[in-house]
Amino acid sequence: MEACHSPQQSNVTSYGTIILAIISLETFAGVWINAFIVCVLCIGWVKKKTVNSNEKILLLLGCCRFCYLCISWAYSFLSRIYPNYLYVHTILQLTVFFQTLFNYSNLWVSACLCVFYCIKIANFRNSFFNYLKVKIDRMVPWLLLGSGILALAMGIIAYDIADKPHCSNHNSSRQGNFGKASIRMDKHFFPSFFLAGIGYAASFMAVIFAAVLLLFSLWKHKCKMQTNSLKDLSVDAHIRAMKSILSFLVMYSINFVCLILEMVYVTQKRSHMTSLIVVFQYAFPGLHSLILIFSNPKLEKALLKILSLERSVKHKVCMS
Repeated sequence: MEACHSPQQSNVTSYGTIILAIISLETFAGVWINAFIVCVLCIGWVKKKTVNSNEKILLLLGCCRFCYLCISWAYSFLSRIYPNYLYVHTILQLTVFFQTLFNYSNLWVSACLCVFYCIKIANFRNSFFNYLKVKIDRMVPWLLLGSGILALAMGIIAYDIADKPHCSNHNSSRQGNFGKASIRMDKHFFPSFFLAGIGYAASFMAVIFAAVLLLFSLWKHKCKMQTNSLKDLSVDAHIRAMKSILSFLVMYSINFVCLILEMVYVTQKRSHMTSLIVVFQYAFPGLHSLILIFSNPKLEKALLKILSLERSVKHKVCMS
């Protein structure tokens, strides 16, 4: 079966080169950060022969983001430098499938992490909430399995869209999940795009709901501690936790808006705007994972240990 794109080598513009350079830097940082999380958690798993629910979610999240960034960068590089490689049938479709799979896994697993933190940390006098607090550890594997199944379903839908013969003859360097093939928007594709939007919105609403509940609980507890004149260290810890949640909420909101705008601009073929949106999207996996590192004592300690070791090695080299 022939590819639905005209095999013309597109010229690499200075604008495209700048975008690719920025994306490459963001990808390198994100891959390093997420690889660090995976390595530290795997080493701890091997040593302790066990892994808790929080580490299970972080481990899967790190793997998804690592794979997502690698596949996305490879697609961005090929689509801008060697687009002819994407004209071969199944290469584009498989790329779209795997990127959509890992992108949705990233979104839903990060949503699961936010919900997990909310149930574990928040304090509400509610029988159902207390039930969830007791059962959440047993529910985590099922939540992750559900996230994987949903992501797989979206990947299959994306593959089907990319495999349709109704493709435009323009360039295929769109960076979205459902816009990869630069699809001409026939009415046949609207249900698939609608499902994509529902998937984004559902994960976003789960994050918003969990984050707001957790922020409310932490704020209420902080006010209670200040009223009772408890130690400032506990109050500071709660304030840091709230700042971390707020930063994640802001980043997730920006990422969600970018995902929706990307779908809109892909249908209108505004490649420059789509590229700018993608720059923000590439920053999300690395920045959020960096916040997770400094919010986790085990990961933070390992990172500071590596950085201090690196400084000592540089100091010895300079002295010699």
